[in-house]
Amino acid sequence: MGECIALIRGINVGRGKRVSMTDLRRLVTDLGHTNVRTLLNSGNVLFQTKRPNTVKLSSSIEAAIAAKCGFSAKVTVITALELASVIDENPLLNVAKDHSRHLVAFVVHPKLLAPLRPMLKETWTPDALAIGSRAAYLWCSTGILDSKLNLAFARKAGAGATTRNWATVLKLLAAAQAMS
Repeated sequence: MGECIALIRGINVGRGKRVSMTDLRRLVTDLGHTNVRTLLNSGNVLFQTKRPNTVKLSSSIEAAIAAKCGFSAKVTVITALELASVIDENPLLNVAKDHSRHLVAFVVHPKLLAPLRPMLKETWTPDALAIGSRAAYLWCSTGILDSKLNLAFARKAGAGATTRNWATVLKLLAAAQAMS
């Protein structure tokens, strides 16, 4: 069994796209996955599956959300091994001092990072941007809402990326490791 994490973009933020974690766990369980758990109330689902094809898993969870919840939400699925690699690869750890201002942007497929690479040529000081093999890393020194980098990144990435702060990323890894 492979351990996977589904990162669902934009649910339970504001008044729209609300789904209880109980319903979300049931939805993923109904797709045939086991040991389904949620972390926080922001669309983080950990589960085990026989065939961890992350692109197919992302599509099937998106379709199930649309069918059962009545709205669309982008889903990015990564394996626990991929998550560990994203964490190990993070080049901003020497700069990012506050976990709530340090974001990791996950994409369904690494090729979606290519259009973001030109942003690396721009100066974002005092913020910082790095792009790895499976995720992008943002340091928003004055806060996420006030960050010009975060705003530009969100416009450029669109719905193709979903972000989690560093504290959540570390919690997801700990929960995934506890599953296995």
